[in-house]
Amino acid sequence: MQYLLGLYEKSMPNHLSWEEKMYFTKEAGYDFLEVSIDESDKKQARLNMSQEERLKLVTLCNKIGVPIKTMCLSGHRKYPLGSSEAETAARSLVIMEKAIELACDLGIRIIQIAGYDVYYEESTPKTVARFKTNLAKCVKIAAKNGVVLGFETMETAFMNTVEKAMKYVNEINSPYLKVYPDIGNLTNSNLMYNTNLLDDLEIGKGSINACHLKETVPDVFREVEYGAGHVNFVSCIEKLWDIGVRMFVGEFWYTGNNNWQDILIRNHKFLRDKFDQIPQVLD
Repeated sequence: MQYLLGLYEKSMPNHLSWEEKMYFTKEAGYDFLEVSIDESDKKQARLNMSQEERLKLVTLCNKIGVPIKTMCLSGHRKYPLGSSEAETAARSLVIMEKAIELACDLGIRIIQIAGYDVYYEESTPKTVARFKTNLAKCVKIAAKNGVVLGFETMETAFMNTVEKAMKYVNEINSPYLKVYPDIGNLTNSNLMYNTNLLDDLEIGKGSINACHLKETVPDVFREVEYGAGHVNFVSCIEKLWDIGVRMFVGEFWYTGNNNWQDILIRNHKFLRDKFDQIPQVLD
């Protein structure tokens, strides 16, 4: 297969063990698992996993045959790089350094980082400036460890297009900072701005390292069932393919459904079918 399709960890119940999550990822047909480090205490605690726990997880990945290739680091929403609180900003750097260390130990290639200067407070010129300063520090840590960061295109105006993300990628000008867009979010933002989504993706040519395949409807960014929204998956995937992207992740959430295992399988088929409609993928 010429591409990899990963599964977002939060698509499964949180109480499952690592082994169960690996098993269900493989059974549903996905190629790898994307681990979540969000703002919750439970997920943040993963940054302090012992070396024994890390080795055990890697061994489990090898045993089951499901690697963890990407990390969704959304914990910066609560502890943002641009925070006006010095303690919070300092913690954001600690989180990044620990996330990069964890990525190295688990064999993770890409860390998706949130395109926010701040989230729970008002964005100001000072928060933007602090974000830039701390982002540069993060990229240096990533470069030292050979881990690539990628901006997620978000639902807020600060970084809701590839073009906006590329502003920071070009300013930092490092091979270790790229863009990891969310085509669901991009569909909404380009609709709002009356711009062309495929043109926006083209702006990121050479700097897009992976992509979240997520469904949305106007003004709704989460928990929209595949096929019930307005994302044109085929045209987006085809464009991403043409500019060299080969790593994709199905992003959807477990919402308490008893049939969540069936949903994993159904969504896998939905996404694979989109790839199968693209001649370049089948060549």
